[in-house]
Amino acid sequence: MKIILDAMGGDLAPEAPVLGAIAANKDFGAQITMVGRSEEILSVMQKHGLNDLPEGMEIAGAEDVVDMHDDPGTVIHKRKNSSMVIGLRLLAQGQGDAFVSAGSTGALLTGATLIVKRVKGIRRASMGPAIPNKAGGNTIIVDCGANAECTPEFLLQFGLVGSAYAKKRLGVENPRVGLLNIGTEDSKGTQLQRDAYALLADAGEKGLLNFAGNVEARDVPLGAVDVVVCDGFSGNVLLKSIEGTAMFMGSLMKKVFKKNLFSKLGYLLCSSGVKSMMKLLDYHEIGGTQLLGITKPVIKAHGSSDALAFRNAVKQAMDAAEHDITPELQQALGELAAYKEQTVHD
Repeated sequence: MKIILDAMGGDLAPEAPVLGAIAANKDFGAQITMVGRSEEILSVMQKHGLNDLPEGMEIAGAEDVVDMHDDPGTVIHKRKNSSMVIGLRLLAQGQGDAFVSAGSTGALLTGATLIVKRVKGIRRASMGPAIPNKAGGNTIIVDCGANAECTPEFLLQFGLVGSAYAKKRLGVENPRVGLLNIGTEDSKGTQLQRDAYALLADAGEKGLLNFAGNVEARDVPLGAVDVVVCDGFSGNVLLKSIEGTAMFMGSLMKKVFKKNLFSKLGYLLCSSGVKSMMKLLDYHEIGGTQLLGITKPVIKAHGSSDALAFRNAVKQAMDAAEHDITPELQQALGELAAYKEQTVHD
């Protein structure tokens, strides 16, 4: 399995992606193509005592870099020789099984859509991170930031995409799909939520997905549903709020444990459990988020990813390539199209 890595994307590039790729090659046996400025990549390696590329690794030259301030809509034309664009082209040409980048989210989404292409029938690709919940499983948030403005039809497709992802990647047999809202009643929310509710409920009645109704933000980390459907703006606020709360609770726990000698002794007894808990929402451990609805796996790593985060993003890319959700997604979209056609004739 070969992973294509944008070696110039992210705040800590090229050092973090290069070292992360080397670690992934060593730990997981991943074959990796690092795309970027060859001299800078080799310089990082030499700085860390590596004069030769490890077996299974190679460099694809790219002299340009996508800037975080670039207009996403013009990137594939104005930055056609960038590491991101060349990497996506290599993926589209079949020279790799998945692509990883910590570069601009907007540029990556646009590039993946125009170069790698969406699954037939998908209106908009989305981002669906899986966060741990109190029930002991994971909850997928679709969309968490790729599409700030959505139509009810987009939200319906997010439900189908998230459901397929939960089945194939998380092993959930019949994922519960909930619509993020300010209350559980079907009359709550803006016109977008009310119209989306009607579409999701209808799809649920037809057996296309397991719609559980509206879900409030506070119930998401409690495991009320397996998939949360929302527009990208609301989803991003939800995700960042959960991450911020986890960081706050972590710092609060440290403060409590440092209070006196007895609390410090208590920390020694439960430190392993505390560390394991904090890792659950640590993006360094998670690696990144897959762009759902693209024909081949594209992983968006956090912009400030370090070597550990890139290592884990490569592992996530390997898992995504191994458990491709495209067939399940195409089946769900086909069933939806068939029901729509039947409704028209009826």
